[in-house]
Amino acid sequence: MTGKILKIKAAKRVQRKRRIRSKIAGCATLPRVSVFRSNRYISAQAINDEQGVTLASVHSKTLGLRANKEGAEKAAAAFAKTLKDAGINEITFDRNGFLYHGVVKAFAESLRANEIKF
Repeated sequence: MTGKILKIKAAKRVQRKRRIRSKIAGCATLPRVSVFRSNRYISAQAINDEQGVTLASVHSKTLGLRANKEGAEKAAAAFAKTLKDAGINEITFDRNGFLYHGVVKAFAESLRANEIKF
C-alpha cells in the first residue's frame, strides 16, 4: 500500500476511536478495557477513567504469544485471571477503533468465556 492510503486508514481508525470513546468511560466499579492490536502483538488495559489509573494489563509479548486468534484467546484468559485477582468481574469493552472481527472478537469472546461480563 502506498503511504497515502496508510495515512487514510490510520485517520479512519482515529475517527472510529474518538466516536467510540465519546460514548463510553470507565470507573472503579466498571473499568474500560481498551484493546490494542498490532500486526505482531495484542495488548489490553483495564482503565479507571475517573482517576486516570490502569487497574490491570496484559501484553502478548510478555506471554510469548502472537496477534492471531489463538494468541488472543490465551492472552484474554490470562487477562481475565488478572482482572479476577483485582476483584473485577464486569467491564466496559473498548475496541479502540478496530473492527469487532478476527483477533479483537476472539479476545472479547474469550473474556466472556472466562466469566468476565460486559
